[in-house]
Amino acid sequence: MPKQKPITLEEAKELKVGTILYHTKHRNRDGSAQKWKVNGKVKTWKRNPDKIQIPVKHGMYSFGYIYQDDLHLVSLEDCK
Repeated sequence: MPKQKPITLEEAKELKVGTILYHTKHRNRDGSAQKWKVNGKVKTWKRNPDKIQIPVKHGMYSFGYIYQDDLHLVSLEDCK
């Protein structure tokens, strides 16, 4: 299985609402990567530019955030 390229901090800051992110570790039952949809504006801090918070949605009822320490777990490209 080919390796997915993790998202960088600069790419994460440029994400728009509706962008699909693919989890690099978690898989669906059929073996495909889990899809997470960006459902809000990426939050950044002026005092600490390396800190970000990305609101995401997975499935119908699962919501959460991706933080700067978790960027290695998501990718913009799906490996098929």
